Amino acid sequence: MAISNFISFANPKAPLYPRLAQGKFWNEMTVTWTSGYDIDEAVPFVEWGRKGDLHLRSPAGTLTFKQNSMCGSPARTVGWRDPGFIHTSFLKNLWPNFVYTYRMGHLLSNGSFVWSKTYSFKSSPFPGQDSLQRVIIFGDMGKAERDGSNEYSDYQPGSLNTTDQLIRDLSNIDIVFHIGDLTYSNGYISQWDQFTAQVEPIASTVPYMIASGNHERDWPNSGSFYDTTDSGGECGVPAETMFYFPAENRAKFWYSTDYGLFHFCIADSEHDWREGSEQYRFIEQCLASVDRHRQPWLIFAAHRVLGYSSDYWYGQEGSFEEPMGRESLQKLWQKYKVDIAFYGHVHNYERTCPIYQNQCVNKERNHYSGVVNGTIHVVVGGGGSHLSAFSEVTPNWSLYRDYDWGFVKLTAFNHSSLLFEYKKSRDGKVYDSFTISRDYRDVLACVHDGCEATTSAS
Repeated sequence: MAISNFISFANPKAPLYPRLAQGKFWNEMTVTWTSGYDIDEAVPFVEWGRKGDLHLRSPAGTLTFKQNSMCGSPARTVGWRDPGFIHTSFLKNLWPNFVYTYRMGHLLSNGSFVWSKTYSFKSSPFPGQDSLQRVIIFGDMGKAERDGSNEYSDYQPGSLNTTDQLIRDLSNIDIVFHIGDLTYSNGYISQWDQFTAQVEPIASTVPYMIASGNHERDWPNSGSFYDTTDSGGECGVPAETMFYFPAENRAKFWYSTDYGLFHFCIADSEHDWREGSEQYRFIEQCLASVDRHRQPWLIFAAHRVLGYSSDYWYGQEGSFEEPMGRESLQKLWQKYKVDIAFYGHVHNYERTCPIYQNQCVNKERNHYSGVVNGTIHVVVGGGGSHLSAFSEVTPNWSLYRDYDWGFVKLTAFNHSSLLFEYKKSRDGKVYDSFTISRDYRDVLACVHDGCEATTSAS
């Protein structure tokens, strides 16, 4: 038996785990990171610039949260661990499609600097710009131990498969959407560091956009739409603090964002979305505001299945949806001609036909051209958590089901051509796909319950 030399961190307060996100404008990127430095110890900032050009320094804001910000146990008791300090800097007036390098820094009171390593990202295209644009979407990934040691609840056995597959294909990815159930920390706060460390190779290179799920937000008597204990007492606080997202109110997790030819409306299924609610008004405004001539591909996403799923539990309920899910929203999807709606929560993959009011409105399966007539609904909750069984009944609108871990990749080639691919996390191969080919006039065309008013006056 021998005794090793004393082991310590070179700097336990050093800046770590950068995570990029789109700002509120197309030409703005945010950098969020974690450190041990409060603002009375050191001033946080990001040094950045176009590759090979002069670099700027942009200040960062600093946030944290305390034990009394948690809503209940275990987050407020045995699961509590100080998260350190969360810094966010806004890199503005970016040139479209340029590669920028950046590093996080802290100016200490003695005049010295503490630096992270240097990272890089490619800035967003101008809205409506014709270029190759590639989007990844999945939900419910979580985290896992690379050394094979036991994980809390062993809840996310496919997590590393998805993470590693995305890292391997990172040069062919422009932006990522993780639509809820991020870490499954469930009140054990240290697991947020584990998750941000796991996704760092992805989130430090491309925007990592998130949505709120039940395991981030839900807690009784805390304002969540569902009165469950799924967040482990976190009630949304760590998620709202650890990641940036361009919402007007960070406690209300709904927002819109643009990426070139795409317009995304991200809903928060853990707050009321029904007609008459504040969020319903946001969703309609988001869908109505897009200029489909510039941004033809309109995408809706939420954590819970507000559309269609033949999940076993939904089948038992008899509705094949989150209760009260699509009743209010389907007329908005139809009116504003949403192309694809994505959901997590159910841990499998399923794709519907273009559908409206439970009826397939297009007979094609793999290639849609011209007027599509309805919205395609996709469950992509197989990011890594334990898998969900399907109902024994397969509805006629369900075109493809897969009981496995995976993710979706959207590729916009131009204003008229979109490729959809579902890939398994185990091997990165495509197991389901379709294309959409159309012109602007097809987006404008009248569809059932989606026609603009006309007059016979000359």
